Amino acid sequence: MWTDGRTINISYLSADNNGDRFPALIDECLKLNPDVIAVTTTPAAHLLKRATSTIPIVMVALGDPLGTGLVDSLSHPKGNLTGMSLMVPELAVKRLQLLKEAAPAISRLLVLSYLADPIAPLQVKAMQEAARLLGVTLQVRDIRAADDIPAAFKAGMQEDAEGLLVTGESIFIVHRARVTELAAQYKLPAMYPFLLPVTDSATYVDRILKGAKPSDLPVQQATQFDFVINLKTANALGLTISPALISRATDVIE
Repeated sequence: MWTDGRTINISYLSADNNGDRFPALIDECLKLNPDVIAVTTTPAAHLLKRATSTIPIVMVALGDPLGTGLVDSLSHPKGNLTGMSLMVPELAVKRLQLLKEAAPAISRLLVLSYLADPIAPLQVKAMQEAARLLGVTLQVRDIRAADDIPAAFKAGMQEDAEGLLVTGESIFIVHRARVTELAAQYKLPAMYPFLLPVTDSATYVDRILKGAKPSDLPVQQATQFDFVINLKTANALGLTISPALISRATDVIE
């Protein structure tokens, strides 16, 4: 890559959605002696933080760096780590509220979550607190691998689940097609998180390469979000979405 008159080598290292590979992957990463590291998952970020205190680390849209202990402050992160936060506990609650608004009659929700990721329990706890106020019971299923997803749906239906939520871990982005297929098969209205988030983390990488210190760059949080309603799916499920809710959508699929 050529930028500002310099050639930049970018190495992409992937665990292929297998967290057990993170330690070996981080060893490989450090052997490359990078000037800056961009990281896309909370577990990997924790391991990197313990592995190096000198190489700058930029978080690429991590769920809740403050809640998971990656940083002590969003405005003044200490050490060598900064980047972008997606505020997933707050957004998980918002999806629950929106799903209840879209389908007011539901009272039992199947929740798929990858609880091994530190951001997952934070989302589940936040949703459980909100669910009590909404009169909704959550059926939380811990998903460790793709093969767990069909079994979780089957168990949820045996307990009369009436809707679906998933928390915001990368496993549900990788296997989103399978999740949506099963939701359609079991006719469950669902509210999904982001698919492929777009962040400004590249700007932070650029600033660090030009001499900025991670501790001088506050952790950024998004201020605007897309809210997409799939009316075609809603009609197939027999749901009538209120005009008030439709008016708040940034996009409507008909």
